Amino acid sequence: MWGRKARQWRVMAKEALNRTVIVAKFLSFLHITNTYICFPTLVYGPSMLPTLNMRGDVLLSERVSHRLGKVGLGDVVLVRSPENPRKTLTKRIIGVEGDRVIFMVNPGSCDVSATLVVPKGHVWVQGDNIYASKDSRHFGPVPYGLIQGKAFFRVWPPDAFGLLEQ
Repeated sequence: MWGRKARQWRVMAKEALNRTVIVAKFLSFLHITNTYICFPTLVYGPSMLPTLNMRGDVLLSERVSHRLGKVGLGDVVLVRSPENPRKTLTKRIIGVEGDRVIFMVNPGSCDVSATLVVPKGHVWVQGDNIYASKDSRHFGPVPYGLIQGKAFFRVWPPDAFGLLEQ
């Protein structure tokens, strides 16, 4: 009788170990995918109107392009805020290194424009809604190293499901 119970415990322990290994592999796969390849993000607020909804969109962003230097004009990117490293901003790239950017200083309140050449290793980012966006007009060109990903696909809301337009 004890031999039979011992065998049952061994079978159960082996099965538990196998399931634990499967769960660990799955969690490792999720971690690697989220850290190095692709990740979901919730984006909300008025700065990217009308491209993105004010109440929130769920976007898929990939982490490969910016590491290979493959982001450019018109791309929607996730950028670590130069002013608050705990915040991530979603903006559109308006200028890359060497581009001359003409931008409105305080749009809506005065018609003053400024011109700047984007320095090497930086990008100029702005929200699509320039009247409600804190972007490069406020904190200057963003170092390439602060780009966290390039948004490419909208998952939510369902009526806007699909690739993001440039």
